[in-house]
Amino acid sequence: MSAPTPLRVLLVDDEELARRVLREYLSRDPGVEIVGECANGFEAVRAVSETKADLLFLDIQMPKLDGFEVLELLDRDVAVVFVTAFDEHAIRAFEVHAVDYLLKPVSEEKIGRALARVRERGVAGPPVSRLVADAKPDQPRPIDRLLVRDGTRVHVIQASELDYAVARDDYVELHSGGKDFLKHQTLNDLEAQLDPERFVRTHRSYLVNVERIAKIEPYAKDSRIAVLHDGTQIPLSRSGYARIREHS
Repeated sequence: MSAPTPLRVLLVDDEELARRVLREYLSRDPGVEIVGECANGFEAVRAVSETKADLLFLDIQMPKLDGFEVLELLDRDVAVVFVTAFDEHAIRAFEVHAVDYLLKPVSEEKIGRALARVRERGVAGPPVSRLVADAKPDQPRPIDRLLVRDGTRVHVIQASELDYAVARDDYVELHSGGKDFLKHQTLNDLEAQLDPERFVRTHRSYLVNVERIAKIEPYAKDSRIAVLHDGTQIPLSRSGYARIREHS
């Protein structure tokens, strides 16, 4: 019988010492092949595609992109074990189907258990619901930036600079500073992530930054439009108009 194919593992952490510890423990497992190391999230997004990694050992708090933003930008499925010094992200880790959530400093025993879970579920298998016992729920807060992948490039749009968004089937068209970007996300999901004090659903297909609205004008019988400072006209439903009035 031939030996099982090794797990192709990518290590992602901005601390070289943390990567060294992981590398030392993982190298003792003959069923693991370390295919690369990354010191930031941008490197990780590119490396996942280039190395065809099966499994990420992924830090959360890193410069440029955090661990969750890395996962958002990946174009292929990959198993994830978060390795972090902070316990407050564990609930969110479960929501993105992480196999495990390890708190630093990690031990060889914990690494071994995480690898066993990966093998048990299979790289593309169903999520495992185990979390660290002392995990604290995330405190939901609006995102302050949006990430859009365009081939090998990543566009970062500050939420405060988003003018409006339009639903395009399973995508949203983001408009910011005269430019538009297409992101694979529904408008409902985007609305849930943004600050409701700043962004208002003016129509089932439009989400608008209220700071960009210059005036409201009649459009046809019993209908109105919102005119932005740059002259863009945004349709207003009755419920959308009511929401705008609540913000005025």
